[in-house]
Amino acid sequence: MTDFTMKTDADGVAVITWDTVGKSMNVMNEQGFRDLDALIDQALADDAVKGVVITSGKEGSFAGGMDINVISKMKEMAGDNPAAGLMQGLMECHAVLRKIERAGMDDKNKGGKPIAAALPGTALGIGLEIPLACHRIFCADNPKAKIGLPEIMIGIFPGMGGTTRLTRKMGAMAASPFLLEGKLSNPAKAKMGGLIDEVVDDPLAAAKEWVLSEPDIVKPWDAKGYKMPGGEPYHPAGFMTFVGASAMVNGKTQGVYPAAKALLSAVYEGAMVPFDTAIKIEARWFTHVLMNPSSSAMTRSIFISKEALEKGANRPDVADQTVKKVGVLGAGMMGAGIALVSAMAGIDVVLIDQNQEAADKGKDYSARYMDKGIQRKKATEEKKEKTLSLITATTDLDALKGCDLIVEAVFEDVGVKAEMTKKVEAIVGDDCIFASNTSTLPITELAKASVRPDQFIGIHFFSPVEKMLLVEIIKGKETGDMAVAKALDYVRQIRKTPIVVNDARFFYANRCIIPYINEGIRMVKEGVKPALIENAAKLVGMPLGPLQLVDETSIDLGVKIAKATKAAMGDEYPDEAVDEVIFWMADEGRLGRKTSAGFYDYDEKGKRTGLWSGLGDKYPVAEDQPEVTEVQHRLLFAQTLEAVRALEEGVLEDIREGDVGAILGWGFAPWSGGPLSWLDMVGAPWAAEVTNGLAEKHGDRFKAPDLLEDMANKNQTFYGRFDPAKAA
Repeated sequence: MTDFTMKTDADGVAVITWDTVGKSMNVMNEQGFRDLDALIDQALADDAVKGVVITSGKEGSFAGGMDINVISKMKEMAGDNPAAGLMQGLMECHAVLRKIERAGMDDKNKGGKPIAAALPGTALGIGLEIPLACHRIFCADNPKAKIGLPEIMIGIFPGMGGTTRLTRKMGAMAASPFLLEGKLSNPAKAKMGGLIDEVVDDPLAAAKEWVLSEPDIVKPWDAKGYKMPGGEPYHPAGFMTFVGASAMVNGKTQGVYPAAKALLSAVYEGAMVPFDTAIKIEARWFTHVLMNPSSSAMTRSIFISKEALEKGANRPDVADQTVKKVGVLGAGMMGAGIALVSAMAGIDVVLIDQNQEAADKGKDYSARYMDKGIQRKKATEEKKEKTLSLITATTDLDALKGCDLIVEAVFEDVGVKAEMTKKVEAIVGDDCIFASNTSTLPITELAKASVRPDQFIGIHFFSPVEKMLLVEIIKGKETGDMAVAKALDYVRQIRKTPIVVNDARFFYANRCIIPYINEGIRMVKEGVKPALIENAAKLVGMPLGPLQLVDETSIDLGVKIAKATKAAMGDEYPDEAVDEVIFWMADEGRLGRKTSAGFYDYDEKGKRTGLWSGLGDKYPVAEDQPEVTEVQHRLLFAQTLEAVRALEEGVLEDIREGDVGAILGWGFAPWSGGPLSWLDMVGAPWAAEVTNGLAEKHGDRFKAPDLLEDMANKNQTFYGRFDPAKAA
């Protein structure tokens, strides 16, 4: 079967319909390019065909882009010389799109047949690059549709002509948000921005009418005297554009995202040469990106692994556990956020708190969130009314009758949680699953208060719930398959990404991020410049330095966690040096952003104004400062070694969850694909050597785990040793 078919109507319009077999949205693969190429040849050679329209057989969408699984395997499929193989394959694809663009014209731009794109809706990646090669783009007036080139978000860039065509169509400055930021637009905004040409009720009919109107089909860059909008790089206006763009890219990426730099190079170099040469330059830089391990790691983690986890890659084989009614215990910020995302997913919610005022305040959180959405035209009054109608705010535990899932989000105290568990289990049905939203307390310990420990599980949300994509599901020692399935199905309903881990102190995410924060604080005490610590973190792609991160999460929370951890670990507690600093900060009343005073100073609007100078009075900066690479290694290995230990100890059961959880949970250097992918990039032998060197200088916390030592000795990779596909 073929994904492309063609039918010529009585008026002489050949309609090529893209309808990927077995997919809800069109995606391009290698065979698809061949089929499209053959149909274009056929249409151009047929004298009865006056024009061509390329459209979709899918309702509401044109295409979602390239098949990511194909992209992820392009390098390994490219032969013994992968760079040459990739370049050849890319140029073959470019030839198809250039054939569409030239449409049979001679070298004097004479002849040719008009080719239009008729988009029923969403057009992403190659799904927009094909239309950009056509002579006119018509799109349905579908406000839910998304138009754009989001490739940069998964570690690549638009490499099928989209970079070159969009830049020549719009100019480098106008094209930059769509290329460098992956900005997506609805059809109306896409037309205003210059991505598409027309927004109509019936794009197919409009496209047919247009191709029969004998239009001028010569693209501006193929016409004599073409000048790029905004100026070429060697003209003053264009030169300033590229100087600014280079500064912007390096400022935002810190030089660790190869795709952004390669894209900018392709645009800059391509702007100085004829179009066909520019396409070769784009292909060369795209090959460069595909050969970079960062590209494949980002694609694997941010798209392939993430999608697999969302589809239930590790879901137990039990009946559907779709949640119909959820009870949320505690209407504070966390509970209110859980109620909001549940109601937005169409689930009935009972929001419980000790007094009605607190419960109502928790429900009002949803009202205020929806109001902001209405102001930004991302929600409607009807959507707000429907969402709020699903939330019952009350103090009456009897309202929990009929709930099939309880999410407890009360104070982080074992006794308080135990009391609520017993009260609620006496009310709800025997098949109700009870989940605790604890971020630090062991699930196995909390489950002791339950009469049904097999139906007790951890569902750890990240704050703010409505913004954070990750949900960590924690299995206690007695947690059963039904509880795991219920938690996974619930996370799917609220459109989050789940990872499932086994019970251990701090589970997975907090286990890795706390050492990162602590290492930064420990360096402050040692006399390392705070600015060096923060900038070293950002230079390796961490979204926040450790000191800014603890300010955001609050220093008093760090104090509470430290005290609880020390009480549990006793003499094995490793962070006395860190406690000295944060306990002192708390005593000084510098609790972070919420008090407008922490490691950073803040203005009256809560905006950071710089690192707090008083920190140096208490912990003077040392005369000799470490190299930035040493600081970076300490910060990176503080996290990655914990990820290795979590895998070694069985807290992580699936390597994909370690990488996806790190990126979505606390923003671990997305360019790396996650901590385990990063270790594969640098190699286990190098990692073991460096981390053991850090251990000699800074302490046993950096000693390479046995698993890493073993892999170093065998020169293994994590994705080689723990490949989920092989495990399956």
